[in-house]
Amino acid sequence: HGLELDVQFSKDGRLVVIHDEQLDRTTNGQGLVKDYTLAELRELDAGTWFSRKFTGEPIPTLEEVLAEFPGLHINIEIKSGVIFYPGIEKAVLDTVQRYKLEENILISSFNHYSLAECKKINPDVRIGILYMAGLYKPWDYAKKLGCYSIHPLFYGVQPEIIMGCEQNGLAIYAWTVDDPKFMTALAKGGITAIITNRCQDLKDIVEGD
Repeated sequence: HGLELDVQFSKDGRLVVIHDEQLDRTTNGQGLVKDYTLAELRELDAGTWFSRKFTGEPIPTLEEVLAEFPGLHINIEIKSGVIFYPGIEKAVLDTVQRYKLEENILISSFNHYSLAECKKINPDVRIGILYMAGLYKPWDYAKKLGCYSIHPLFYGVQPEIIMGCEQNGLAIYAWTVDDPKFMTALAKGGITAIITNRCQDLKDIVEGD
């Protein structure tokens, strides 16, 4: 088991862990993450939207997450598509190296140029392509990029995809699976990993098998 998280740059070039490019949905701020310094972002409430138990919880930095969970497998999604963050690939890899967590980390992104840049910087880094639509023979494309894994929207995970990846030594991380019915089907189908917001449900299903 592990964590999946998204990273972006603050205005002053710090790596912050937040899903949306816009602040409005998950904080009491407005506008774009990139237009705020880390200090300004830290003043926002990033917890109440999820639960009142987390009221006042700040937006964490990547460094804080790595320091807090050094033993976990962490899938870092680089957000560099809707908004481009030049240099974010090197910043992420440098941070991971500083914490000596290269063995625990997998980098994914919808921006496959970003993944290629990660491989250019560090040929040993594990990368995985994120995609939504039906990608023809994704294992062939992923192997050309030097991927460890593919990360399809779970609707697109068909038996032939699982078989093709198994035959080509690629892991499959399906996202985002919150319906127990689909969790069960994917787990029984032999998928490598399931990205979910409902961790306890998934744990119960996997351990129940």
